[in-house]
Amino acid sequence: MPTRRRAPWARFAAVAGPGIVVMLADTDAGSIITAAQSGAQSGYRLLLLQAVMIPILFIVQELTIRLGVVTGHGHGYAIRKHFGARWAWVSVSTLLVACVGALITELSGIAGVGALIGIPGWLSMTIVVVGLTIMAIQGSYLTVERIALAVGLFECVFLFVAFKAKPDVHTVIAQAFEMPFADTNYLYLVAANIGAVIMPWMVFYQQSAVVEKGLVVADLRAARWETAIGSVVTQLIMGAVLVATAATIGRAGAGQSLDTVQQIAQAVTPVLGKLNGTTMFALGMIGASLVATIVVTLTAARTLGEIMGFNHSLAQSPREAPWFYMVYMLTLVLGGLLVASGVDLVKLSVGVQVMNTLLLPIVLGFLFMLARRALPEAHRLKGAYAALVAITIVLTTGLGLYAGIAGILRQR
Repeated sequence: MPTRRRAPWARFAAVAGPGIVVMLADTDAGSIITAAQSGAQSGYRLLLLQAVMIPILFIVQELTIRLGVVTGHGHGYAIRKHFGARWAWVSVSTLLVACVGALITELSGIAGVGALIGIPGWLSMTIVVVGLTIMAIQGSYLTVERIALAVGLFECVFLFVAFKAKPDVHTVIAQAFEMPFADTNYLYLVAANIGAVIMPWMVFYQQSAVVEKGLVVADLRAARWETAIGSVVTQLIMGAVLVATAATIGRAGAGQSLDTVQQIAQAVTPVLGKLNGTTMFALGMIGASLVATIVVTLTAARTLGEIMGFNHSLAQSPREAPWFYMVYMLTLVLGGLLVASGVDLVKLSVGVQVMNTLLLPIVLGFLFMLARRALPEAHRLKGAYAALVAITIVLTTGLGLYAGIAGILRQR
């Protein structure tokens, strides 16, 4: 009996997950804080950058799904196979640095929300570490994916917050096209926003996730659509946070710096009332932080497994993959301990995004070379599109490096 071909919507529903999850994780606590700081200090002058980053983000993540679906290998394994163990460790070292920075910002965001409602940091961290450990040990990949999607969708409350802030349209349009590149503080925020959109762990996570989910070449079109939709959604959320902050604290006193999660909550929620505003901000921040924490910890554990050769799948039990679960739990515990000790969340979060930008030449360089070397002829990156991707990578990393270095020197 011949098999029935699935309708496009049915295939999309079956494939969807990795792209949406990684894009919701992209709008993590650090990204939300960076967008809020951008709105507070520069008004709407970084809003256009959020739109420009949509196709750039899609271009980067589309290469990761193409590599994962066609080769069946995770990113760390692919680098080791085609460039050797030494270069694999160079790439994974950048990943681990980015993961540590990201994890601290995610857990700090959760601790900051806990502080809003009177929960001490140590208790917030205990709840998160224990809860996410149980989730990983008892759940399959699909279970973890569904949990991540459910908590991540809370980020959409920021779209409502931006709408309720009622920004002045004429001011938004006028400032969106103002780009004071002579201002080093502005450049620092440009670098932070680029790093907040394209993060090393996103590349590693999505490639491994499509492999673990078992996607095949026939799923590639649906996976691309999912990634495109996710790219738009994540940047709409970033733009919403920026608009909401610019329309409130940015309107009252442009150039003001935010120092705590509580200040950000006050900046984006005054039009909703204290109770409603705090609740919606808390849901959005917790959703952003939790989905990113899941993605970052899984990425670190999976990638180490890929290059060190130990089992690294949620489909395997702790007995079958002890090192995978040990790395996962150890990463969570260490992050929780660091956060419970107290950190300056806002400065750390913006700094981590700038660090991500400085790591882009290594991350995107390997991604581009793998797309040219690891894929068979039918799916290889080539021709005019390869030139477009190369130009996009060079311009993005070039602007990021220039803005980041100039901003860092100014900060000193």
